[in-house]
Amino acid sequence: MTNIHRLVDRIDRLSEGVGRAAAWLTLVMVLVTFAVVVLRYLFNVGFIAMQESVTYMHAVVFMLGAAYTLRNGGHVRVDIFYRAMAPRRRAWVDLLGTLFFLLPMFGFILWLSWGYVAASWRVMEGSPEAGGLPLVFLLKSLILVMPALMILQGVANGLRALLQLLGAPLPEGGDQSPEV
Repeated sequence: MTNIHRLVDRIDRLSEGVGRAAAWLTLVMVLVTFAVVVLRYLFNVGFIAMQESVTYMHAVVFMLGAAYTLRNGGHVRVDIFYRAMAPRRRAWVDLLGTLFFLLPMFGFILWLSWGYVAASWRVMEGSPEAGGLPLVFLLKSLILVMPALMILQGVANGLRALLQLLGAPLPEGGDQSPEV
């Protein structure tokens, strides 16, 4: 069980770290947006790359923050039923939901997106706009990173639920079910 606890803890720490780092981009995004507006309306100057960087940051926050949100019980669920369930029943819902919905869905997204992202890397795709960022291929890579992180966090959540069902002590993070 100790190895399972260690694995769950490492995945949780990865999701926490990536999510917290991505969250800081929201501050940067606000500051860059403010600069874009000030430059455009006060000085009549515009930079396509600056405007595109806001879109890139927005994508990073959402794509890399998804596993963090899953880790912390922030994704949408039918709480009216879930919160009234006993912990053992919640563990069953979490385990089965992970096995039959989360893992297959994100595995499918990963499989389906591979060729799309690879094609972008083959041509080192850049912005179609003059003066835009030449990093579209990196942005599209998030389409693979997000499901990979979600699969990892799904494995951690599934293992946590399994441990709870087996009556084993939970890893340090404990039950991540939201208490509403």
